[in-house]
Amino acid sequence: MKRPKLRKASKRMTCHKRYKIQKKVREHHRKLRREAKKRGHKKPRKDPGVPNSAPFKEALLREAELRKQQLEELKQQQKLDRQKEQEKKRKLETNPVGEPSDVEPVEELEQCKTKKAKLSKQHPKKLYCQELKKVIEASDVLLEVLDARDPLGCRCPQVEDAIVQSGHKKLVLVLNKSDLIPRENLESWLNYLKKELPTVVFKASTYLKDKGKITKMKKVVPLKHKVCFGKECLLKLLGGFQETYGRAIHVGVIGFPNVGKSSIINSLKKERICNVGVSMGLTRNMQIVPLDKQITIIDSPSLIVSPLNSLTALALRSPASIETVKPMEAASAILSQADARQVVLHYTVPDYKNSLELFTKLAQRRGLHQKGGSPNVERAAKLLWSEWTGASLSYYCHPPTSWTPPPHFNESIVAGMKRGLNLEELEKSNAHSIEAIKGPHLAKSILFQSSGLTNGVIEEKDIPEELPRQRERKQEEGKDNENMVSEEEIVDCEEADEKISDMPPIEEKREPPPPEESTAGESASSLNLDKMTQEDDAYDFSTDYV
Repeated sequence: MKRPKLRKASKRMTCHKRYKIQKKVREHHRKLRREAKKRGHKKPRKDPGVPNSAPFKEALLREAELRKQQLEELKQQQKLDRQKEQEKKRKLETNPVGEPSDVEPVEELEQCKTKKAKLSKQHPKKLYCQELKKVIEASDVLLEVLDARDPLGCRCPQVEDAIVQSGHKKLVLVLNKSDLIPRENLESWLNYLKKELPTVVFKASTYLKDKGKITKMKKVVPLKHKVCFGKECLLKLLGGFQETYGRAIHVGVIGFPNVGKSSIINSLKKERICNVGVSMGLTRNMQIVPLDKQITIIDSPSLIVSPLNSLTALALRSPASIETVKPMEAASAILSQADARQVVLHYTVPDYKNSLELFTKLAQRRGLHQKGGSPNVERAAKLLWSEWTGASLSYYCHPPTSWTPPPHFNESIVAGMKRGLNLEELEKSNAHSIEAIKGPHLAKSILFQSSGLTNGVIEEKDIPEELPRQRERKQEEGKDNENMVSEEEIVDCEEADEKISDMPPIEEKREPPPPEESTAGESASSLNLDKMTQEDDAYDFSTDYV
């Protein structure tokens, strides 16, 4: 008998069951979405940078700029090494048998190494002097960049005298950072300086669209936030010089550290072609920048400040990487020349009697503390020093009441510097740029007393040779200070040991005690010990001793 076929089960189900399944599926999908959202790839947030309220913003920016510069130098060095290796391989492939071709590159490499060794052994200030002389010799027109906050302190009589003696060279003063002083003070300085030399009011553009270093690209990079003022006036002035010469001219840019030489070149070129940063003394070699077919600009390293200057001039005009100045001394020297009331208003601290008291109050205000909770005075001094040498603090100084020509200038030299220029047009363009620049009010800026002209060093023989040794000693002292025991303590211990060793032994001075007394002392000590042991044994644990 055949087995009957079983009927297939129906796929139909009740509505209650179907709705329940759909609900469970929806819950499951919702759970999966929630988990995926939790562990999902978030968008990378942009670096907000250092806030303006940070107390050590300038120091952090300097460190970042130095780190970036070191990385760029390393990359360039690696690129050059790779190119040299590729050249060697090509030469070996083309001439595998020729012996002289193998010897030549080795000799070239040895020569390069010897040159690098000589440059590294040479004093950095001597290299700066050599580069400065090259710039003065190669240029037809020289722009001396001055910080508008202290124009007289940024002028170097030795360099100006060398330019006058070098021949028919034109010298122009450029008042940079003119947006950091009040308008009345800027006008008074312009009236004072234009009696001597042609002066241009300038304000370099600090923020560019592309923050990277542009060297190969020739496209014009538009400025982002801060527009440049005085550029058209300076270009017209250089064009007038080019017409008088009747040929292509070279324009050298000179000045003390952190006055804005490279920033002016970047503003004229509309590219960030020169390295710019917060730290002082970034430009270390001569750099040629073609502005157009007729004008070529030469960027020079900073002028070297003579150690015979006042401590205030050394603090404001010398980079910390070259001139070793203690931050406490530098900051106190700067404060001695500033108006105390306006300093108190700017830093929002109570009145102070001396600079040390201000540093302690500033450290407490900005939250600069050491491990024990005491205020970090040295760090506060460094902060104040970096603010005064940077390009954010607004301070100003008054020009001298009466104008007296310097010894290296006379009427014929001044007339020769202004010959072939349209002075009326220069005054109009300067007036237009002064109106366009929005400077701070007198109440918001600090009054500063200038220390006069700053003496510089041009000749290599004038540079003292003791500075590198002093730097090595300081480095050694810094390393020794990191140890737990200082050298002074070690010396004191050694002297104490020597004194002890020189002294006669104590036993020789004392007379030996009589035998009876010694025996009596021994017996007394033994009796005391016996008493102590008896008392310990007699201790009763049942009673409470209050």
